[in-house]
Amino acid sequence: MTSKAAHDVSPGPISRHNVEIQRNREAWERKPALREVYRSFHRRIAARIDRSIPGLIVELGSGMGAIKEVIPDCMTTDLFQNPWLDRQENAYKLSFTDGSVSHLILFDVWHHLRYPGTALREFARVLAPGGRLILMEPATSWIGRLVYGLMHPEPLGLGQPISWEAPNGWRPEEADYFAAQGAATRIFWRGEDAGRLAGWRLVEAAPFTSFEYVTTGGFSGPEINNAPLRNFVRRVAQTADSLLAGFPRAFAVRLLVVLEKPRTAAHARVE
Repeated sequence: MTSKAAHDVSPGPISRHNVEIQRNREAWERKPALREVYRSFHRRIAARIDRSIPGLIVELGSGMGAIKEVIPDCMTTDLFQNPWLDRQENAYKLSFTDGSVSHLILFDVWHHLRYPGTALREFARVLAPGGRLILMEPATSWIGRLVYGLMHPEPLGLGQPISWEAPNGWRPEEADYFAAQGAATRIFWRGEDAGRLAGWRLVEAAPFTSFEYVTTGGFSGPEINNAPLRNFVRRVAQTADSLLAGFPRAFAVRLLVVLEKPRTAAHARVE
C-alpha cells in the first residue's frame, strides 16, 4: 500500500458511485459467502433498532438494497435512481419532513461524506426525538489498514484533516465523489473531533473482528473461501474471531456506531 493510497482523498465525479453500485451487484451475485456475511452485518444493525420510536426506518446509500432481506420495512434510498430501490435521496438535503424518521442507517456511506457535520445537521432535522443514526463502517485497526488498503480501491484518508462543514455557498447538488475509509474510526472510535458531536448521544462505537468477511475479498478483492473450501475456511475464520475479538485495536475490520438524537433539549450531550 503506497502513501498515496493511504492519504489521497481527491475528488471525482459523483457518477462514480453508481458505477460502483453496478459493479458491486455483479460481485454480489457471484459471491454467496459475501451475501451471507452481509446478512450477519445487517442483523447486527437490526438489533439496534428501537421499535418504540415512531417514524420511518430509512437507509441512505442503499446500493443494492440488500438490507431488506433482514429489515423488510426499511426504506431503501440512494443518490441514483435504480429500479430495485424505493426512492432517490441526497444525504445533505433529504426530502423527509422534520421528525418523521425513527432510524437512519448508513452502511459504508459515512466515509463518503466529505462534510459530515453538514450531513449530521440534516440527519438531526429528519430524526424524531430519540431517533437513531446507525453506521456500519470500516475499522482501520492494524489489520484493518492492511485489509482495506489491499482489498479496496478507496483511500484510507488517515492523514488528512476532516472537513466538518461545507463552505459558504456550497449546495448539496454539488456533492462530488469522496472517500476516506478511516473517517469513522478517527471520529467515533479514536475520539478525534469528538466535540463536534455535541447535540448527539453516542450510544455505541463497537469495533469487531470479522475474518469471514476478509476471506470473501469484499466486493473488489479475491475470494479465498469459495467452494469446496468454504466450510473449512469459515470454521477457521470463526475460530480466529473468537480468539482475537478481545484485541480490536489490532484485528477489528468493522465498526458499528449508534448515535441518538436526544429526546429533549435538556438531554443534548455527548456521552
